[in-house]
Amino acid sequence: MRELIWGKTFIKALKRHLKRNPDSIKDIERVLDLLINDPFKPNLSTHKLKGKLTGSWACCVGYDLRIIFDFVESNKNEKDILLIEIGSHEEVY
Repeated sequence: MRELIWGKTFIKALKRHLKRNPDSIKDIERVLDLLINDPFKPNLSTHKLKGKLTGSWACCVGYDLRIIFDFVESNKNEKDILLIEIGSHEEVY
């Protein structure tokens, strides 16, 4: 099974976000669970990024909350997911 790798920047941004928006924890947990099971599930709106974030991917948590991540090699058949950043569209892009 695919694993989530929590990057330092992601953890810091998550703490900052939850301090301002504690009610969003359930939505974030739901999206992280979906990412593990099927990162291309249609309701995640997963898309490849361009520009300075070329090679990374983004998915939607809510109207204006995004998670930036990369697929990284693992010892298993599936690639693991490195969580890079979380925040509003303006914050992460």
